[in-house]
Amino acid sequence: MDEEYEVIVLGTGLKECILSGLLSVDGIKVLHMDRNDYYGGESTSLNLNQLWKKFRGEDKAPAHLGSSRDYNVDMMPKFMMANGKLVRVLIHTDVTKYLSFKAVDGSYVFVKGKVQKVPATPMEALKSPLMGIFEKRRAGKFFSYVQDYDEKDPKTHDGVDLRRVTTKELIAKFGLNEDTIDFIGHAVALHSNDSHLHQPAYDTVMRMKLYAESLARFQGGSPYIYPLYGLGELPQAFARLSAVYGGTYMLNKPECKVEFDEEGKVMGVTSEGETAKCKKVVCDPSYLPNKVRKIGRVARAIAIMSHPIPNTNDSHSVQVILPQKQLGRKSDMYVFCCSYSHNVAPKGKFIAFVSTDAETDNPQTELKPGIDLLGPVDELFFDVYDRYEPVNEPTLDNCFISTSYDATTHFDTTVVDVLNMYKLITGKELDLSVDLNAASAAEE
Repeated sequence: MDEEYEVIVLGTGLKECILSGLLSVDGIKVLHMDRNDYYGGESTSLNLNQLWKKFRGEDKAPAHLGSSRDYNVDMMPKFMMANGKLVRVLIHTDVTKYLSFKAVDGSYVFVKGKVQKVPATPMEALKSPLMGIFEKRRAGKFFSYVQDYDEKDPKTHDGVDLRRVTTKELIAKFGLNEDTIDFIGHAVALHSNDSHLHQPAYDTVMRMKLYAESLARFQGGSPYIYPLYGLGELPQAFARLSAVYGGTYMLNKPECKVEFDEEGKVMGVTSEGETAKCKKVVCDPSYLPNKVRKIGRVARAIAIMSHPIPNTNDSHSVQVILPQKQLGRKSDMYVFCCSYSHNVAPKGKFIAFVSTDAETDNPQTELKPGIDLLGPVDELFFDVYDRYEPVNEPTLDNCFISTSYDATTHFDTTVVDVLNMYKLITGKELDLSVDLNAASAAEE
């Protein structure tokens, strides 16, 4: 261990593994350590007995739930947009050769007290029960405008400069009502609050295009894909990749104490009396607690069920977004469901998550609107965790710390953090122009 590395990465969470993979591919010598004896950190994947031990304090789950090892329950479940940035990053590192993806069946939104399919194309808008007949036409026109929009072709702009006009002003041109604006902003463009309405419309239009293009890619019912056996496969795939490029992974390394010189710059990491020298440290907030601050709490419920979520067309994998306005809250609520069709549970079993930012001291009550959508559950676990963000100045101490995972059930915010960190560490933007066909989703 007494060697010198360019970068030492602490923690094998999703963000840390992706960064370690990207740096390895760039030819940087990386040592990757974790205090735990398993991959994944906060974003690990648990079998049923591990889940039982974490939430019930007992070693063995009841036999009627099926074999423990048939469960792969992701602690940070997030779907990937088929054409999104994370998939591009995975292709860029060629880690896709270690993973198999499968399309996600459904993408739904909770509007006016009902679960409805998210319409994302002019055709779907015309069929959607979310809107009345006139609103359908208006939404169809808006979706057509978004679909045809090409930044390089002024003829498609309709005289509007999307970098100057706000989303609210653009939508006003099409006369859409509040509920339509709500589901477009939160379930298609995947904004987590309403500040986008007062920002340039370009970002929202690009997000809507990404949704529609991802939806078209696998001709499925949603724009999302998910790895078979869940996200627990990702850290291990990156560990393999890192090894190919000469990186070193070490699990079960207690303490992992970051060492600093007299100027406060990082100089190495000590574990079990040995110090590995390095120029930079990348880690999750738990490894440098005095360089982060608490920014909130995430409340979630995890359910084991024997049926799909009602009103989702029997989808075996699905996301339902409950926009904050629909619930009279300050933050959106997310429902994630996956099942034996993605090999994350035994045949006939479904795993559902309900998550949101905790706004009160009674998160279990806050989660009720989401839990109510699930129907009868076999088992229900509750969990609250704190979220942290870095407050250090990386240019002074060479420590690059990720932000804790948020309540969303898609990868949008996670990958933005990874790409920002990559730029800070390397001083360059990551080139994401890749051939998307390199990641194909398994056909039924």
